[in-house]
Amino acid sequence: VQLQASGGGLVQPGGSLRLSCSVSGNIVSINAVGWFRQVPGKERELVAAIIPGDGTTKYTDSMKDRFFISSDNTKNTVYLQMNNLKHEDTATYICAASRHYSTSWAFRGRGTQVTVSS
Repeated sequence: VQLQASGGGLVQPGGSLRLSCSVSGNIVSINAVGWFRQVPGKERELVAAIIPGDGTTKYTDSMKDRFFISSDNTKNTVYLQMNNLKHEDTATYICAASRHYSTSWAFRGRGTQVTVSS
């Protein structure tokens, strides 16, 4: 399984970005796809996750009002819509996938940088 994140960039506070995670390979082995973010010196943080097979979603409470995760199964792509971005949202955003019947994120792609700055 391979995952490729894209869509990051520089955005002003209050702006929006949509990240994309393209999934390829043995897709049938995947249960959930999640977006994480990583800031140097801090632990990696789960932002949101989705089970593309049934649309079930999960969010970290502090972000659920601004961030929205969705999937387009025809394109094998998971999106993260980020609205009203704040300086503290600056991070490398990474998508990862878990296998069925597993809670570990076995597959992880390279991240995409999001920088929120005026």
